[in-house]
Amino acid sequence: MNSSERSWEPLSERLRPENFDDVVGQYHLTGKNGIIRKALEKGKLFSMILYGAPGTGKTTIGHLIAKNLPDKHEYLYFSATTQRTGELKQLFQRAEQLKRYGTQMVLFVDEIHRLNKAQQDIFLPVTEKGTIILIGATTENPSFEVNPALLSRCRLIILKELKPQDIVQLLRKAISKDRVIKEYDLGFDDEVLEVIAESAGGDARIALNLLDTLSDTAHALEKKLIDTEFLREFSMLPGGRYTKKGEEHYDLASAFIKSMRGSDPDAAVYYMLRMLEGGEDPKFLARRMVIFASEDVGLADPMALVVATSAFQAVEKVGLPECSLNLTEAAIYLSIAPKSNAVIRARNAAYEIIRKKPNVPVPLKLRNPVTKMMKKLGYGKDYKYPHDKGGFSRELYLPEEIARMVFYKPGNTGHERKIKERLSTLWNGLKEYRGDSSEKHNS
Repeated sequence: MNSSERSWEPLSERLRPENFDDVVGQYHLTGKNGIIRKALEKGKLFSMILYGAPGTGKTTIGHLIAKNLPDKHEYLYFSATTQRTGELKQLFQRAEQLKRYGTQMVLFVDEIHRLNKAQQDIFLPVTEKGTIILIGATTENPSFEVNPALLSRCRLIILKELKPQDIVQLLRKAISKDRVIKEYDLGFDDEVLEVIAESAGGDARIALNLLDTLSDTAHALEKKLIDTEFLREFSMLPGGRYTKKGEEHYDLASAFIKSMRGSDPDAAVYYMLRMLEGGEDPKFLARRMVIFASEDVGLADPMALVVATSAFQAVEKVGLPECSLNLTEAAIYLSIAPKSNAVIRARNAAYEIIRKKPNVPVPLKLRNPVTKMMKKLGYGKDYKYPHDKGGFSRELYLPEEIARMVFYKPGNTGHERKIKERLSTLWNGLKEYRGDSSEKHNS
């Protein structure tokens, strides 16, 4: 195919995999021992819901299933966005006819979450009876968007989010195999491919189409090398020199965390938005704040984790650019919240003891006497039900060997001041068993 005969198909269509080995990032499904590949090889295809982010390969896997169907199977495609549900009844009638002749219909339903629950119900009888093998594809969480009764009749297949290295592999393949790009005879800097992969957000379609646009532009301008300067010149590179795998990423991420830890909301927002403007995945920022909420705020303000987790959910549901507001709100809240690292110190201290003494036996009184023999051995004996003692039984629960250990030591800031007072009140008079609150151990 020369340039004058060029198909108007985008590169993502021209490069659609011809076999399972061409699929990247979904080896658990399409590799030699992949679930879907094995099912087809054995002639035991099953109804499934393919769940994954855009551009991870759901439609591609549908095409490959169609190409590799066992005998006595017929593949049909249905788009929930462009076709009417009335057409499904006609397809089911055809499926019934095929069944009488020993052929089973494989029906691929793209964007199945676009169908409401009542529309999804019509799949129940034909799927349950095996009249059709249903393959539904969705970018939305099936737990919320797919009828539970239908979901129970299908296997949930999760496609992994493509990593930048997966997308770079795909881009290299495009450069070496696509006839149009080969005809252009272009050179590509490695950094260009890495930047495209990072900017695509795990979406192979976006990455391939950006490569396609770059190639067309370079060819039209009679350029033979595509480097980062070319990207900047045509506004195809995120602003600044920020890349998610470069030193700038680590410097800004560190500054962001340390600004929140130092209770400087202005600096925290500045560094966070600078990363976002540079093309950072907002989920990375939200994830860091969820961790920060427990690591650096902890129980000094228990709402911190709620706010951070809500911000993460908002990022997933709202997306850019609006979710920058949710991230900003969370960053400000975490910055001005009282700080405590008692939670992470408690975790580390407990881990240290577990590694040193991994097999300390659980006290008999805390064990569950599920059999008569266990009851005779003393399982559960002398256990005091706290609610019968006013909510606190004034007894120890750690194994005797480490009974004096104290892992969680609340500080004097925020809500932890109240926690400290509460623990002091509860354990008053029992310090000889638990150790004084000022006693320290390795952490």
